[in-house]
Amino acid sequence: MKTVDFSLHGKTAVVTGASRGIGKAVALTLAEYGARVILASRKMEGLEAVARQIADDGGEALPIPCHMGKLEDIERLFLAVEERCGRLDILVNNAGANPYFGPIMDAEESAWDKTNDVNLKGPFFASRLAAKLMMQSGGGSIVNVASINGLHPAPLQGIYSITKAALIMMTKAFALELAPSGIRVNAVIPGLVETRFSGAMFQNKDIYNYIIDRVPMKRHGQPEEIAGAVLYLLSGAASFATGACIVCDGGMTM
Repeated sequence: MKTVDFSLHGKTAVVTGASRGIGKAVALTLAEYGARVILASRKMEGLEAVARQIADDGGEALPIPCHMGKLEDIERLFLAVEERCGRLDILVNNAGANPYFGPIMDAEESAWDKTNDVNLKGPFFASRLAAKLMMQSGGGSIVNVASINGLHPAPLQGIYSITKAALIMMTKAFALELAPSGIRVNAVIPGLVETRFSGAMFQNKDIYNYIIDRVPMKRHGQPEEIAGAVLYLLSGAASFATGACIVCDGGMTM
């Protein structure tokens, strides 16, 4: 018997925003450790590329297009999971949106709505639907991918920061209510990670240097470094952890 077990063999996992960046790294990692992975994102083309990569490495993946800001899409996703897989053990709420970059006082209602729909409403209803399936199998694990902006608001990213702060609290609220059902709910809180999503930070050297100057490790992160934290929280190695939030930011917020 292993003292610490990171194996996910026999587990079925849903990863949202799985076509690129952190979501892709998480999906590849979960498949590597034995999980059957349902890949969810808006565009099927990107999902199929990740599914092929997982299959080439000997894993199993099922791509299902889903807009995480639309409740009807989310409901179809979990209905498909139930019909095709018969069970669900893992959910990673990774999909995110940040359509507006600018002063919070100038933000349009549409920016507020889109950011909240994808970053908060989507994970909320996905977690509820996932939990119902997990209860049928005796438990499961949910990990939300938040942001250090949810701890300290970032300049020109006010709405995004608000939604990520709410996602951190949502993690704790679900953890409290679902613990008696054997479902653990935790969060990973990344700092600056090199992805297409964060591309604006890398393209603007003034902003990039402003951030890195405040990181004790003097560098940005890679998606695989976040995937490792997600794997820990999903695995049996974290069996006594729920409501936890692991910060992965090179020391920026310590």
